[in-house]
Amino acid sequence: MRRLNSAHVLHVNLTKKDYWTEEYSSEDMQNYLGARGLASLILWKSTKKGIDPLGPENVLIFAPGVLTGTNIPTGGRTTVIGKSPATGMFMKASMGGHWGAELKYTGYDLLVVHGKAVGLTNVIITNSDVKFLDASDFKNLDVIRTTEKLSVETNLPTLEIACIGPSGENLVKFAGIMCNMYHTAARGGLGAVMGSKNLKAIGVYGKNGISLNDVETFLKTAEKARRSIDGTGRCQFYKEYGTAGVVMGTNEAEAFPVKNFQLGSMENAYDISGQCLTEQKYLVRRESCFACSISCKRYTQTKQRYLGTKSGGPEYETLGAFGAGCMVPDMDANLKANELSNLWGLDTISAGAVIQWAMETAEKGLLPDTFQDPLTGKKYKLTWGNEEAMLVLLDMISFRRGLGDLLADGVKIAAEKVGGDAWKWALHAKGLEQSRVETRNAKAYALAFATNPRGPDHLYGQPMAEFGFSPEARALVKKLTGDEKYATPNIIEKKPEIVVWHEECFVMTDCLGVCSRATLSTYAITVEMMADFFEAGTGIKLSEEEFHKAARRVINMERSFNIREGADRSLDTLPWRIMNEGLPISTGKKEAIVTPKELNIMLDRYYEIRGWDNSGKPTRETLNNLGLQFIEY
Repeated sequence: MRRLNSAHVLHVNLTKKDYWTEEYSSEDMQNYLGARGLASLILWKSTKKGIDPLGPENVLIFAPGVLTGTNIPTGGRTTVIGKSPATGMFMKASMGGHWGAELKYTGYDLLVVHGKAVGLTNVIITNSDVKFLDASDFKNLDVIRTTEKLSVETNLPTLEIACIGPSGENLVKFAGIMCNMYHTAARGGLGAVMGSKNLKAIGVYGKNGISLNDVETFLKTAEKARRSIDGTGRCQFYKEYGTAGVVMGTNEAEAFPVKNFQLGSMENAYDISGQCLTEQKYLVRRESCFACSISCKRYTQTKQRYLGTKSGGPEYETLGAFGAGCMVPDMDANLKANELSNLWGLDTISAGAVIQWAMETAEKGLLPDTFQDPLTGKKYKLTWGNEEAMLVLLDMISFRRGLGDLLADGVKIAAEKVGGDAWKWALHAKGLEQSRVETRNAKAYALAFATNPRGPDHLYGQPMAEFGFSPEARALVKKLTGDEKYATPNIIEKKPEIVVWHEECFVMTDCLGVCSRATLSTYAITVEMMADFFEAGTGIKLSEEEFHKAARRVINMERSFNIREGADRSLDTLPWRIMNEGLPISTGKKEAIVTPKELNIMLDRYYEIRGWDNSGKPTRETLNNLGLQFIEY
């Protein structure tokens, strides 16, 4: 059994059909916390400025949490890292399921994929071998058929598979990587990176165990964490309704992005909510990722239309992207959109965003209001609420047919090609489509989205505490700012302090391999618990401040990658609509907005706390203090 106080890294070169291993020491684990931290270090060391994200020089790194594969509650997460084809900068995506645990059981802590295979290839990793299999007969297979076919052909009883669908093969810039068929490392087009390497699937099958440094303390901490999860109302809410349950609350708060962020609520939000899924019996069963007691994953099926549609999910973001964003408040249609996205391997956030953008662009006369599918010859109206158009566009995007080819590169490039004012309603920053959070009336989220190195997205900072939704959230805000009055979403004061803490907590969350549902969404698993888990698992003792310092080291590493690629303060921004068009709220006034002045005030303070100069670049003193002297731009 492997101990966890070092990292055993498997490198696979697809060009040469070769592999080798590399060891990272206990000191490296202490400095970078393993997993995401080491992956960010490897990305920096393995790539040069200006490489093509879809070229063989890019690397694709799979980093299960240090404690993934143990019984740490919610410990089934894997971080995937590379240079994004959507943004041209640092990208991390995250997936649940069981793939990460199985990779750990092969004896490897991280997997780094180099080069490009001559033809479509599957890679199978076991305890004793790495095999490169011809995958020419897998071409353009959907995710379920790929998973089932590879499982049968390898005949390994617990083979876990991460793969791409046709969207990844066709280099759609928001293609994700799917595991267990329904879990997705979705954001930033890392599925296209996998496709650019002619890598269809990675199967892992392991028999090795994991050796903990202090089993008794680890088990006691695990029990403490489980009791905290069971006693936290918001965790039980996710168990009952999944993330889709959030639809109703955000809609009532007028923070549910509707019609491409033109509105903050809709009348029939219940029809696309987690409550509807459960109460109206669309829900077939609840599912769990590895070692998770929350079980927020749904397995659902349609009831009245699109019969036979079954899929994992949908999540809040998916229902927001298709149901609210495209104005299709019908559960059967949303389940079908979710199924197609999973089959083709699409990020639902970006897929919904580009379709919304197209609908608005057609409405404003910059795109034709009718489009044709070249495959069938059928024509569709590109109008709000046209579910038939929405569904066929998912197929056309995945195979780059007709209008789908324009949309497959994301809203930034599509808007540039169309021209005119189309960029004003292209909801992106840094090239990544904004996730379904209404940042005009949530100022900490606005700052977190602006500073996020991957773009305006919720899975880098996630400062939920600003809403003051629980005693734990209010207590945290008081600890960070001195007064719980700052747990108010529509003020800018003290938001940088709140964002900085949450970004660092997210590093810890990713590095341990636990789920943000238990840490940043609910605060059921605390930083103190994570430090205890880390010590009991690895034998490396870190104080809370040392834990935060290691997280800061990782954040500065990721920031430095973007600086090397030419990023500066000008990219720490939000979509034009968020800062220039007010959000209509119940008073009838367009009041909710994040002004450029507000954002700049928050950025100044954020940079000051981070030790970055006014352009957003880490100072030499900051890098040296963090032991990052080797970073040069």
